[in-house]
Amino acid sequence: MRGGTLPAALIFAALGFALSFAPPRVRAPALLVSAVAAIVLARVAIDVSRAEYVYFACWASVIVAAASVHLPGGLPQRAAVALSLACGGAAGAVVGLAGNLPELATAAAAALVIIPASWLVASGRGIAIKVVSSWLIAIAMLAAALPLTPTPGYAPDHME
Repeated sequence: MRGGTLPAALIFAALGFALSFAPPRVRAPALLVSAVAAIVLARVAIDVSRAEYVYFACWASVIVAAASVHLPGGLPQRAAVALSLACGGAAGAVVGLAGNLPELATAAAAALVIIPASWLVASGRGIAIKVVSSWLIAIAMLAAALPLTPTPGYAPDHME
C-alpha cells in the first residue's frame, strides 16, 4: 500500500462514494476541486523523509471521506467542497511522493464510482454504498496502523 496509484485511487473512490450523498449540483464542482488540488500537490516536491505524514494524510482522507456517507442528509455543499479539496490534496501528495504524475489520471478514474453510487442512492439503495465505504474505512485503518506495529525482520533486534 505504499505506491502512488492504489492509495490515491482509494482516496478518489471514497470521495466518489461521499459525493454520491451530496446534492447533485455540488458533485461536478467538488470533483473539479479535487482534481485541481491533486494536480497542484502532485507537482510539489515532497521530501521522502515526510512519507509517513503523507501516507497518514492519505489514510485519514479515506477514513473521513468514507465515514461521511453516514451523515444524516448527506454532505452539505461547503463540506463537500472542503472534503474534495482535502482528498485531492492527499491524493496528489501520494502520487507526487511516488514521482509518477501520469498515475494521477489512473487514480482519479476511481472517482467515476460516483455514477453508479449516485444511482444507488437516488433509487433508495444507498445502504450498499455505506457497506462498501465501511470496508474502505477498515482497509485505511489497517494500512495506517501497519507502520506503527513492530514487525520482526524490519528492525534490528537483540540477536544481531
